[in-house]
Amino acid sequence: MSEISRRQKYDLKRKIEDLGECRGKHTELISLYVPSTKQIFDVASYLKNELSESQNIKSKTTRKNVLSAIESILSRLKNYKTPPENGVVFFVGHKSIGSDQTSMVAFVVEPPMPFKTFLYRCDSLFYLKPLEEMLTEKEVYGLILIDRRECTVGILRGSRIDLLKYMTSQVPGKHGRGGQSQRRFERLTEIAAHEWFVKCGDKISEIFLSEENIKGIFAGGPGPTKKYFFEEKYLHYSIQDKIIDMFDTGYTDEYGLRELVSKASETMENLEVAKEKSVMKQFLKEITKNEKSLAIYGEDQIRKALEMGAVDIILFSDNLRKYRIYLKCQNCNFNKEITINQDLLEEYMPPKCSKCDTSSTMEIVEKKDIIDELSEKAEKIGCKIFLISRNSEEGDSLYSAFNGIAGISRYHLDI
Repeated sequence: MSEISRRQKYDLKRKIEDLGECRGKHTELISLYVPSTKQIFDVASYLKNELSESQNIKSKTTRKNVLSAIESILSRLKNYKTPPENGVVFFVGHKSIGSDQTSMVAFVVEPPMPFKTFLYRCDSLFYLKPLEEMLTEKEVYGLILIDRRECTVGILRGSRIDLLKYMTSQVPGKHGRGGQSQRRFERLTEIAAHEWFVKCGDKISEIFLSEENIKGIFAGGPGPTKKYFFEEKYLHYSIQDKIIDMFDTGYTDEYGLRELVSKASETMENLEVAKEKSVMKQFLKEITKNEKSLAIYGEDQIRKALEMGAVDIILFSDNLRKYRIYLKCQNCNFNKEITINQDLLEEYMPPKCSKCDTSSTMEIVEKKDIIDELSEKAEKIGCKIFLISRNSEEGDSLYSAFNGIAGISRYHLDI
C-alpha cells in the first residue's frame, strides 16, 4: 500500500471530521464502500435488493429516509462506468439537526489509497474505520529514556510524540559511609539497580512487541546508564536489534521525549519531524533578521504575497480550522470574500449588501477550507507547501504566535 502525502492526509482527516459529526435519529445513515475491483452493475443490483428489503422497516419515517438514501446512491452510481482507481465511498442519509428534524446529506469520497472490501452498512453513524486506517502513520519509531531513577517509554508516529509509560525506581542513591558498611550498601544498590533494569526491560519489550511497524528505536538519558542498559541486553532480542542510536539528554521524563526526538532529528534527516523542524527553523531565522527578512506571516500578508507570486514556501498548521466564504448579492451581483473560524460557521449570518441601496442580504455561494484554498493559489506559482504538526515546539509556535499561517518569500517584500 503506497504512502500518501501530508496534504492528502489533511484532506482525508477533514472529511472524516465532517462525516463523524453526522448523527442519525435511527439507522438512517448509509455507508457504501465500492472497491476498484467491484463491477458497478453488481453494486446496483445489491442496492436494488436492499431497496426491496428496506420496504419492511416498521418505522414509517425511518423507512422513507432509508429508501431515499438508497435511491440517491443509485442515481449517483450512474455517473460511473467503473469505480475509480482507489475505489469510491458513498455516505448518504438523514442526519439529525435538532428539534426532531433531519436533513439529507450526501458525500462521495474517492480515497487517496485503495481498499479491498465491498461493504454496505446502515446505522445511526457513518462507518469510517477503513478511511481512518488510511491515516495510520507508517513512520513509527520507539523512544526510550532511562537512568537509575526514571524510565520513560514513548513512540514517534510521524511528527506526533505519545507517552506510553513512565516509571520510577527505588534504587538508593550514593552512601557516604566507609568500610564494610559501604561495600555492603554498594552490593545492595547494584542488586536493586539490576532488578530495576530487568523490570524496565520487560515492560519496554512488552510495549514495543505489541506495536506494529516500528522502524527503529531511539534511546536517551543522562550519563552512561543507558549504554550499560543496552550493552547488558535487558531488552528482548528483537527489540534490542531495533536500536538505531543513543543520545545524551538532560531529562528522563516526558519532557525528555521531545529532547530525544529533537536530537534524533538532527542526525535522521529523513524523519518527517526533522523536515518540519528544518523548515520551521528556516522561517524563525528569517523572523529574527532586522533587515531584508524573507519571513511573512498572517493571512493578509500571505494573500498579498501570493498575488505577487512572491511566496517560495508556505507553512500551515494542521490544526488550522478556518473557511473562506464567498458571498454574492443577488440584487446587484456584488461579490465579497471573508474568512471565518469553523466553530462560527453554523451560526454565521451573511450581512446586508454594502454596495447597492436595497436591504438585500448577501448569500453564501461557496465555502472552502482555507488550507485548500490557499494551497491552490500556491501551487499555481510553484510554491512549496508544508503542513506542520502542532506536536512540536516549532509547530506550536506557528499555530499560537502566527495564527497557523506563515511563509518565506522569494525576495524581501514591503507589505
